[in-house]
Amino acid sequence: MPTEEIFREEAYARRCTARIVRASEGMIELDRTVFYPTGGGQPGDSGAIGLGDASKFLVTDTRKGSAPGQILHVIEGRPALPGPGSAVEATLDWDRRYRLMRMHSCLHLLCKAVDGSVTGGQIADGKGRLDFDIPEPTLDKDAITELVMSWVTADKEIRHSWISDEELADRSDLVRTMSVRPPVGQGRVRLVEIDGIDLQACGGTHVRSTGEIGRVRIAKIEKKGRQNRRVSVVFDD
Repeated sequence: MPTEEIFREEAYARRCTARIVRASEGMIELDRTVFYPTGGGQPGDSGAIGLGDASKFLVTDTRKGSAPGQILHVIEGRPALPGPGSAVEATLDWDRRYRLMRMHSCLHLLCKAVDGSVTGGQIADGKGRLDFDIPEPTLDKDAITELVMSWVTADKEIRHSWISDEELADRSDLVRTMSVRPPVGQGRVRLVEIDGIDLQACGGTHVRSTGEIGRVRIAKIEKKGRQNRRVSVVFDD
């Protein structure tokens, strides 16, 4: 059975109770989780998985397993792990996750601010970048920063909805990146909409409004190939 992905419906859920499906080789699989697995340019979550007897296992990363819908929590070290069926509580490193959520939402604004096809992207703690298919180096850091920050200060609502895999196949405009596809194969795909600004398919976690992103600035614009421009953004708190 696929792992119940609580983070898909409620990105602000910080912890959940769950049961262990299997645990071996430094990995724990749960029947449900608030931990986001690495994907779509967003890093996997970290945190802890605790047992009722006060034992705690530190989660250093979260990854997708080989089976469809399987999520694996990577455990620090090689401790003796509890058996299947054990009841646990999974708790996020919330401060880190929230920074990743803010940056992911910021990259959606950046995607809209630059007129060019997105060829790649990556989110990190406190920074992020998008690569654009643009032949000429005409991008201006200050102008892009000003435009993105105008949307941040407007405090626009960010909401999500769902469409079927079949509907997405007929709406190529909803896939904004050439290198990363939104998660499909489970019958439905999530859309992330920034009110009046952007709409695209995305499986990552996001804040509820652009105002939560906070101050950001374009730190660097680099040439990465004949027609590839890398735009890097950082928090400017």
